[in-house]
Amino acid sequence: MYPKPYIDFLVHFHGLRDYFECHEILEEHWKSDPRDNRKDYWVGLIQIAVALYHQRRGNFSGAQRMLQNSLSIVEREHEEFEGLGLDSRKLRDLLKERIIDLKRTKSYKSLNLPIIDEQLVERCQEECLKAGCKYGVPSDLANEYLVNKHMRRDRTDVIEERHEQKQLRAKRRAD
Repeated sequence: MYPKPYIDFLVHFHGLRDYFECHEILEEHWKSDPRDNRKDYWVGLIQIAVALYHQRRGNFSGAQRMLQNSLSIVEREHEEFEGLGLDSRKLRDLLKERIIDLKRTKSYKSLNLPIIDEQLVERCQEECLKAGCKYGVPSDLANEYLVNKHMRRDRTDVIEERHEQKQLRAKRRAD
């Protein structure tokens, strides 16, 4: 019923608390649609994960910007969020509360998306167990790799891809 990348996103969001990976998973899914048919609600979820990643690292202004953008999408596309098994009204309220927390520079605390589809929760719990984590457990703030993943991850494949694209552009210009 739900796309696998969405399930994977929820597992990383609620179980592993790997918000960086949440972004990667849903961005790839979002980009799989033709450019003129991409769904903004995926962007809204990506921005929530990015905001939490920023807040966990103490970047309150970046987190606030992301959540403001996400809140706009949730308000505009509330039916689509309901179709993803989420309570859009509760989600909106959670985002507003977190924005207030960010304005007050309150430290990060884990957030659970308000899933109203019990079968979806059960599926996520099962997938979390397979991934070696437990659904709904707070972030491990002592996990340096998780907190600063953007600086610690292996980017070899990204660097190689950029280099290849640069060479292709140079070749096209030369032809």
